[in-house]
Amino acid sequence: MASMRAEAVAEVLWELKKVDKLATFKEVAQRAGFSAGARGRTIITCLENVKRDWPHLQWWRAVPDNCCLEAKDPQVVLLREAGYSLNGHPEQETMVVIVDSTEVLYSWEDEAVDAAVASAE
Repeated sequence: MASMRAEAVAEVLWELKKVDKLATFKEVAQRAGFSAGARGRTIITCLENVKRDWPHLQWWRAVPDNCCLEAKDPQVVLLREAGYSLNGHPEQETMVVIVDSTEVLYSWEDEAVDAAVASAE
């Protein structure tokens, strides 16, 4: 049975799919109403629950805060299949980095700023 946190993360992943973006563990956890935890452990546990209970959701849209993944991580294959570019990490051969992360990452904070600007006009 999924936890309430995992259900909230599932909703956030659905939002990300609708806007066709990625978000960091921290952003996803904050949007879901909790802290990502030390080294993202809490959000990683939630994502494991999502993968198990809602396999149709695109769990791979939540990425580590530094946008670095182990090259052998199954998430790398899914990100590439979805059209996201990844390059080798400049300092670690076994890692890859999401290219143009500032363009593909979504932030709900930016959405709030845009709404505030629109209402002020």
